[in-house]
Amino acid sequence: MSAPASLKRLLGRLLFPDFTAIHWRCYRKGVASRGLGGALARVRARRIQARYNASIPFKSGITPFVTPHELSGIFISKGAVIGEGCTIFQQVTIGSNTLEGSRRYGAPTIGRNVYIGAGAKIIGRVTIGDNARIGAGCVVTEDIPAGATVVLPKPRVILRDDLPDNTFHPYPD
Repeated sequence: MSAPASLKRLLGRLLFPDFTAIHWRCYRKGVASRGLGGALARVRARRIQARYNASIPFKSGITPFVTPHELSGIFISKGAVIGEGCTIFQQVTIGSNTLEGSRRYGAPTIGRNVYIGAGAKIIGRVTIGDNARIGAGCVVTEDIPAGATVVLPKPRVILRDDLPDNTFHPYPD
């Protein structure tokens, strides 16, 4: 005799919880509420972020975004603004440039429905337009217009006459 479908779903949620969904639920509550409930929600969301090596500040300028590979390694600076409907893959950095006198001093502003590929880095006061796409591994330090796609240039092959020594040497204790 098999268990009803609702019992199977409940067991699945208990054994394999969707931490990303729990994070965004706690995140919304933590941003909206400043009481004890909001503080507990922020603590729970921070614990989930620590589990995935992520850092997402609690502020109203960041709307929850889609994370196809959970929150793995996503870093967002405190000053950043992220629009609705964005998709952000693993190991993405959206960071501030805090070097005084720098041309791009400040934090990025990401538009609506922006797709940011794995390992992309968006640094400094740049604006990414709505519906833009940023390819995996790209480093963005300039403004990107709406609807544009940013990709890396073709890899460069460097040939050498002598073979390099690629042996790993651990740091001495």
